[in-house]
Amino acid sequence: MQTSPIEVQKALKGMDYPAKKQELIEHAKKHKASSEVMEVLQDLPDQEYSNAADVSKEFSGK
Repeated sequence: MQTSPIEVQKALKGMDYPAKKQELIEHAKKHKASSEVMEVLQDLPDQEYSNAADVSKEFSGK
C-alpha cells in the first residue's frame, strides 16, 4: 500500500526543525506512524531537513 504526503506530515506533526533523518524516524515512531510512513522515512536521503516542505519534496519523488 502506498502512503500519501499528508500521512507523512501527520506523523511528523510537532516536529522541531531542522531535523536529521534519524530524528524524523524517532518522532514518527513515538507518534505511532504506520509501517508505510516508517518505510518512506527510512528511504529518505540521510540529510538534515529544514522544514516539513523539505521532507515532502524528497517524499514526492518516490
